[in-house]
Amino acid sequence: MVVKSNSQERLESLETPNAKSRDAEPSALLATLSGRPLESNRGIPLDLDWVKQVRINTSAVERRAQTLSGRRTVKKDWQVAWLLRSISCIDLTTLSGDDSDERVRRLCAKARRPIQHALVKRLEIEELDLQVAAVCVYHCFVETALRVLEGSGIHVAAVSAGFPAGLSPLEERVAEIRRSVAAGAQEIDVVITRAHVFAGKWRELYDEVAMFRDACGPAHMKVILGTGDLDTLPNVARASVVAMMAGAHFIKTSTGKEAINATLPVGLVMTRSIREYAQRTGMAVGFKPAGGIRTAKQSLEWLSLMKEELGHSWLHANLFRLGVSSLLADIERQLEYHATGRYSAAYRHPIA
Repeated sequence: MVVKSNSQERLESLETPNAKSRDAEPSALLATLSGRPLESNRGIPLDLDWVKQVRINTSAVERRAQTLSGRRTVKKDWQVAWLLRSISCIDLTTLSGDDSDERVRRLCAKARRPIQHALVKRLEIEELDLQVAAVCVYHCFVETALRVLEGSGIHVAAVSAGFPAGLSPLEERVAEIRRSVAAGAQEIDVVITRAHVFAGKWRELYDEVAMFRDACGPAHMKVILGTGDLDTLPNVARASVVAMMAGAHFIKTSTGKEAINATLPVGLVMTRSIREYAQRTGMAVGFKPAGGIRTAKQSLEWLSLMKEELGHSWLHANLFRLGVSSLLADIERQLEYHATGRYSAAYRHPIA
């Protein structure tokens, strides 16, 4: 229908990295920035001078962030293309106290088929074989998720390192990471000790994240900064830089449990930290906003941020993720409106 008949290029631009490309060796070329090829992040020795030189103009950051939400958004077929790209970058997440094996199985089924089949046919996008990037669960549900997702290419991510507070003894946090990797998790979302940031203990923060990276082994590590707890944008920038120096594959805004989660000003600071790190080291780090992202419009804002600040390489699941639990339902409603001219009731698009 709409997307295919109007422009095959839009379909080709939506092709998402397959499982092989997401599992590429750390030394493989991962992205380009201003024409420069970048490798996956291996980490570098802690550079305290770099950390101490970080400066943030908070008012300028806030003004820039407002342009992302205030400008005219993409429309019609291009909006469909961007929404489909958002789906391909989703880490579909359930991290509730009442999680169960059955809930995780339903979530994984939704991950494999994120859009209702009838809607896929109306949009004529069957050849995309659209799926989300990963399913994110607690450690005890890793094996359940792996069984349901076997052969799909969708990764299983486990939250670890004392999630969400990150305050359990360091040895226990490291052991928790190793257990999740041994269970088969391909990605690990770890939590930093926020107190290290408040106290300016950058060596301790670096050593902590480096230990987490070592415990992750072959699994990709996403480092959760808990930005809503860090108080200031300079704290966010410095924590971002230290996490990348210590070997983070991704830096992530939030656990989703803080009072304030992913915000565009924070995202702007973190993406510019990623850009500076890439320019200085020749290595690419991914970005994952998480918490409070519930509408299709918000997903378009985050994609705009990535494209404008980091470029096309960061519009794929190997370098950009959206940590969400309820966003998918609103994206489906927007796609159905595009296909039929009518908004469907939200209950017709359950998360699982």
